[in-house]
Amino acid sequence: MPLFDLSQEQLKTYQPQVREPADFDAFWQRTLAEARAHPLDAVFEPVDHALTTLDAFDVTFSGYGGQRIKGWFIAPRGASAPLPCIVEYIGYGGGRGFPLQWLSWPSAGYAYLVMDTRGQGGAWSRGDTPDIPDGANPAVPGYMTQGIWSPETYYYRRLMTDAVRAVEAARAHPLVDASRVAVAGGSQGGGLAVAAAGLVDDLALAMPEVPFLCHFERAIEITDENPYSEIMRYLRHHRDRREQVLTTLSYFDGVNFAKRSKVRAIYSVGLMDSICPPSTVYAAYNALNAPKAMEVYYYNNHEGGGPDHKLKLLHYARQHLEV
Repeated sequence: MPLFDLSQEQLKTYQPQVREPADFDAFWQRTLAEARAHPLDAVFEPVDHALTTLDAFDVTFSGYGGQRIKGWFIAPRGASAPLPCIVEYIGYGGGRGFPLQWLSWPSAGYAYLVMDTRGQGGAWSRGDTPDIPDGANPAVPGYMTQGIWSPETYYYRRLMTDAVRAVEAARAHPLVDASRVAVAGGSQGGGLAVAAAGLVDDLALAMPEVPFLCHFERAIEITDENPYSEIMRYLRHHRDRREQVLTTLSYFDGVNFAKRSKVRAIYSVGLMDSICPPSTVYAAYNALNAPKAMEVYYYNNHEGGGPDHKLKLLHYARQHLEV
């Protein structure tokens, strides 16, 4: 994929007008209050996955609607509190897999919680958390249109609430320094990190990589790649629901979360990314009113910076979380 979006100079100043519901803050305050009415009840069960330098735990906690969400908690063997903690969210279609797939952060000395993704985990990495949907309107295969007739029933209301509760679950572990918790993830995981940073005031750091779920309206107009194309294909048949769908999506747009975030952040973007177009990433990044950095990968598609970027994140986190 060649360069297809705005020029790099245009991207640096790109600040579009994005739909923002008048009750955006009230909606999320109510949503999180309803979730917190259920006990978090974070449980950490030791598992033996043949790791000799790390301790791994099967995590279960209450997310949206009190529904039980899985994850892994991994920490250096023999570590003592307090440790900084990275909470990571997973890309579209993937699940938590096995602890051996998540070794970088705990090997670098961090406590680490990776959240399973409700209803996903069948496309490229196995998941263990079923989704109990609130809405069942007709939807194309995937998750982008599940419950999309209303923000109350939309799939990402549940998943973004889970993301906030995952931070609370990490802070419930006695090894974790609650003042040094960061959120991270790539693609969908990056979009969830953007959302979490807009909903949790006192995070220490956000590290979204090539984030999804940002500037929906532009994304569905300039890319025909999945997952955004699920929405485009849906609207081809539900022609009369465009305004309704775009209004629902505005409650979950990373640009609106970034406007509210005060969390230090490091983003990444691939300028040839046809899945999460660069202008959608910059729309969120440029809306952020906090210390921030953008790592640009000029010739890369959705893989972004790959291992080069992971190394940068390890150094950046060390600088700001003081392992």
